[in-house]
Order: sequence, then C-alpha cells, then structure tokens
Amino acid sequence: MGKKSKKSGDKGKSDTLSKADYEEQLAPLQLELNGVARWLAHTGKRLVVVVEGRDTAGKGGVIAAIAEELNPRQCHVVALAKPSERERTQWYFQRYVPHLPAAGEIALFDRSWYNRAGVERVMGFCTEAQVEAFLAQAPVFERLLVDDGILLLKYWLTVDQAQQEQRFAERAEEPLKRWKLSPIDLTAREKYADYTKAREAMLAATHTKHAPWTLVDFNDQRRGRLRLVRHLLDAIPEHAVSEVKFEFPPLGHEPLQEQFKGALKPI
Repeated sequence: MGKKSKKSGDKGKSDTLSKADYEEQLAPLQLELNGVARWLAHTGKRLVVVVEGRDTAGKGGVIAAIAEELNPRQCHVVALAKPSERERTQWYFQRYVPHLPAAGEIALFDRSWYNRAGVERVMGFCTEAQVEAFLAQAPVFERLLVDDGILLLKYWLTVDQAQQEQRFAERAEEPLKRWKLSPIDLTAREKYADYTKAREAMLAATHTKHAPWTLVDFNDQRRGRLRLVRHLLDAIPEHAVSEVKFEFPPLGHEPLQEQFKGALKPI
C-alpha cells in the first residue's frame, strides 16, 4: 500500500479542522483511492461500501468525498427512493441486487438494505415479523456476497443528539440544504431513543466475522470523513498497480479554432 497520510485524529477533537486543512489531508487519500480503482480494474475485484447512520450523520458527504475523484463509470452511488408498490411484493433484498458491482466496479450505498432494520422499523413501515426475518437473512445474504468474492465494507456513522439537532436547524435555515429535510426527519427527532434501540438490535444481529460493522465518530464530519476513507484504504488488500503513462504525439492538423477562425463566435 502507498504511503499513508497524516491521520485526522492528530489534532484535539475540540479543535476545528479548517476546510483548507481538511482538503490538504483528503487529497492524498483520494489519490490512493484512484490506486484502489486501478487495482479493482486490473484484478476484476468488486467493492461494496455500505454507509449507514442517523439522519444528518453525514452519509452523503463522505460518499461524495470517496467518489468525486473517481471515474463515474466505475464508481456508482446507490441511493434508492422508497420502494414502489411492485417492489414491496418482492423478496426484500431483490431491489438491491441489480445495483451490486460487476468486475472492477465500486458500489457506494447511501443507505442500503439496512433501511429495514432502521427507518422502516422505527417509523412502522414494516412489521416486527419482517424485521426479524431481515435480521436473520442479512448475514446469510452478505455471506453469499463475500463468498462470491465481493469486498464488503459496512460503516455506521455515529452522531450525538445535540449535534443532530444543530444540523437539522442548519438545514432549515439554509435554502440550499432544505431539500434534505422531509416530514420523516421531523418525526425522527422525537424517536432518537427508538433509533438507538433499533441500531443496537441491528448491530447485534449483523456484526459478523465475514461482514463486520465499523463505527465512525461523525460529530466532526470532516475528521469523520478522513477516518472513514483511511480505514477503507487500509481494509483493501495490497493494491499497488502501476499507472499508465500517456505521451501525446504532436497534432497532425490545424486546431479547429484556427480552421474556422472568424466563423465561430465564443460566448
């Protein structure tokens, strides 16, 4: 594995990590993520990253940090809407299977099949029998993925209630963030303890040797992103693959703008 960058936890948690410092620490991690992408393409391996957590935990932000410098044809973000009437009649895991990666690909799940053990359970969108069936089937489903060669990483982003409240308030005040709020979010504020109980039951049933959970402190989102990406990189096997060097030959024709000089009007 390539040289590791300075860990984000080197500074005290009470300190604010500036955007400039965050971007400086993130850049080498994103470069190494590109190395992972080359390794996946070279070996045909498949990577699935499941990112779960409470509302406002920071799932979208860390997924964006992972994906933003990767080829979008290779790295896919999966953020499914609520199931259709037809999908509700399917085997629960069925709607997620088509989004699993092919050889050389990465699938980043912004929420996943674990909706059933979280929001669906707490908000009463499914029965307790359905939850119990899910908790029994999820480790088996993930065993099948791992046995087929998929690299599966599962992250739960932890955030305190006070921090969650602050982020809800920021979303309500910031026009560009209001789309993140929904009636379910408002109800979720009153069910913090219920979500905690559901999470503990989920972790107890689905934290397995073949597909363990990793909890990441996201009270500080910038440091949380750095910790998660560093952990992801460390969890991937040795992935050094030489980068292809490109040499551009001289142009064999007149540049387009010179050919049509005077005819084209730039805006």
